[in-house]
Amino acid sequence: MKVAVLGTGGGGRAHAARLLELGHRVLVGTRDRQATLGRTEPDFMGIDPFGQWAAAYPDIELVDFAAAASAADFVINGIDGANAVRVLTGIGRHLAGKTLMDYAVPFVYNPEQAHPWPTPWGVMPALDPVDHDSLGERIQRAVPAAKVVKACVTQEQQTAVDPRSVAGGDHTMFVAGDHDDAKAEVTALLRAYGWEDVLDLGPLVCSRGMEMYSHMHSAIQFALGGARFGIKVMR
Repeated sequence: MKVAVLGTGGGGRAHAARLLELGHRVLVGTRDRQATLGRTEPDFMGIDPFGQWAAAYPDIELVDFAAAASAADFVINGIDGANAVRVLTGIGRHLAGKTLMDYAVPFVYNPEQAHPWPTPWGVMPALDPVDHDSLGERIQRAVPAAKVVKACVTQEQQTAVDPRSVAGGDHTMFVAGDHDDAKAEVTALLRAYGWEDVLDLGPLVCSRGMEMYSHMHSAIQFALGGARFGIKVMR
């Protein structure tokens, strides 16, 4: 399967590397390919330049957002929440009829701050939208011909792509969306990642709770000194 991962941050890299390991053709989408490859310093999250990471994965193609979405059979959105709707709207025709797995969280942060990201490294950002709406729903409204499935939101992406690395995989992944066939496609990918417990929360409106959990996740991770963890639904 040809999979587009939109976004070059740490989460997108985790998905891209795992997908390649599973035998998929992987395209990573970015706004400006040359600018992305030309960066030589870590970003404000402290993540090494994409070009340094990509040197270890020569089979992963870096192209612009539209080219990635157009070529792919399945799309993963890792664009930051502040820009996701704008970017996806611009490439919407390339997403028509395709499953779009979205793991973005609508953080509102101030890049002028020395440490603009969640605790313990900086301030706790606000969420917008929150409660009355969700980023997942906004994306679906912006690209109505796509099939948006919210998933991989309730843990960092290293665990999302390798659940067995935490507690032997004995924890729960959640999905939500308005298209049963798309949720089945996402669930199949999650099973390939190693998830055994996948809980379908229902329609995409459930993205609201999934996204709001981000603050709780940050609080737990702070309490654990930054350690990775999973959450388990007992039933």
